[in-house]
Amino acid sequence: MLNIVIFGAPGSGKGTQSELIIKEYGLDHISTGDVLRSEMKNETELGKIAKDYIEKGQLVPDELIVDMLAKVLDSKVNSKGVIFDGFPRTIPQAKALKEMLNKRGTDVSVMLNLQVEEEELINRLLERGKVSGRSDDNLETIKSRLDVYHKQTAPLADYYIGESKHVAIKGMGTIEEIFGRIKDAVNNL
Repeated sequence: MLNIVIFGAPGSGKGTQSELIIKEYGLDHISTGDVLRSEMKNETELGKIAKDYIEKGQLVPDELIVDMLAKVLDSKVNSKGVIFDGFPRTIPQAKALKEMLNKRGTDVSVMLNLQVEEEELINRLLERGKVSGRSDDNLETIKSRLDVYHKQTAPLADYYIGESKHVAIKGMGTIEEIFGRIKDAVNNL
């Protein structure tokens, strides 16, 4: 199985690039953000809890994400592989993901780290907020999310470097240019 973790700060293009990777390689997509937004829209218990964290610009607790992920993974039994978008976000989540995949006879193939300058991230998120109406795409929440990312999530790159799974991808330029860099990385696995 080809299992890809796509990684980067909020606004780095993970969702856009995930769609292109899915089409190119025939992978299933697990976006914790999409799953959480669906849970919030449907006002499930998980959705209500998650909404409170997200609106404060905080990460949803690991145990909620890990439980949700295990169910989603088990529903994709005949998959060529999965792209994980927005998960893992912490080293404990990365270890839990590795354990879950290992129990299923597979592992993370590569962690693609989309690297984008901070000013560009803020501009992209503010623009996305105007278009999508997402309540978490306002300047105050964006700055909080980027602060959380730098403190809690960025160390994940070091974890995957230690696992020999990390590939840095320059996330600036056109969507096609960035995807070209991703294809080069995946095709060289």
